[in-house]
Amino acid sequence: MYKWLASAFIIAIVATGCSTVARNETSPSPQNNGRVEAQQSDQRNKEIRSSEQVAKHLEQLAEGVDGVENARCVVFGNTAIVGIDVDANLERSRVGTLKYSVAEAFSKDPYGIDALVTADMDLTQRINEIGDDIRRGRPIAGFAEEMSDIIGRIVPQMPRDLMPNDPGDGRQEPRPNK
Repeated sequence: MYKWLASAFIIAIVATGCSTVARNETSPSPQNNGRVEAQQSDQRNKEIRSSEQVAKHLEQLAEGVDGVENARCVVFGNTAIVGIDVDANLERSRVGTLKYSVAEAFSKDPYGIDALVTADMDLTQRINEIGDDIRRGRPIAGFAEEMSDIIGRIVPQMPRDLMPNDPGDGRQEPRPNK
């Protein structure tokens, strides 16, 4: 009985293995006739030789988007920070659409640069000041100053962090962080 069961089990395994081999040996499809084909794409980005020239180009590209009144751009390596001025009465969704349109225009640009696009008025002014500092020959110092100003606006001042300087003059200074 065990011989009979073992024989049936072996025949089932062999039959299963043979059917798999037969399916894999089907004729090749006409789409894949054994040749490897590579799609050629000419997606080479233009080399950035002058960050200032690329910034001006991107500003013009952003200003070409309908609804963008003005644009300021700073380029660092292959990344741009772009501030756009839009009508103050626009709804938030329309501003988001404009930012998306500017980013889309940059993605189709031959420089292929990555961009951070903002419509915040304060950040746009800071980007403008960074650009001015770069043109004056102070790229690192100007960037550091503006970043400290931006961070200073973001970090909240908590009332409990204030302590009186002199009990008699009424002025308060921030307590040192623990």
